[in-house]
Amino acid sequence: MNTTIRLIQAEDNLVIATIIRDALTEFGANRPGTVFTDPTTDALFELFAKDGAAYFIAEHNGTVVGGGGYYPTEGLPEDTCELVKMYLSPAIRGTGLGRTLIEKSIAAAKEYGYKRMYLESMPELKQALNTYAKFGFEYLPGPMGNSGHTGCSLWMLKTL
Repeated sequence: MNTTIRLIQAEDNLVIATIIRDALTEFGANRPGTVFTDPTTDALFELFAKDGAAYFIAEHNGTVVGGGGYYPTEGLPEDTCELVKMYLSPAIRGTGLGRTLIEKSIAAAKEYGYKRMYLESMPELKQALNTYAKFGFEYLPGPMGNSGHTGCSLWMLKTL
């Protein structure tokens, strides 16, 4: 598989926002209070140009097919980041690329010095939830931090 993973660039904004919104629509999770309506979804390069954050783009044969990263979400403890905006195009799912993006995000977050990684998700994203559990993310009774994503009803945490 001719796939590369690299840091996001400004010219990736439109295509990754489209991949994210198309995936949420595909799974019936395109609702307010999620990244679907979050205006930062259209400017991920700018959002992740912040200390303590990184967003990785996956390219297959030169085409952007997905992405994911970590972010110091407001309100989280200083030693905790959030695994965010982990989405893939349908044609590339099931190839292990999602796991590779999660591994890359976890390794980079650990290298930065984070001790824990949090995430928010939705019941509709069953395959992703199973993957997160395999990585050792455990369910929490409620949200952490102030992501503003009130449409997410599942929360998980992993010690790095």
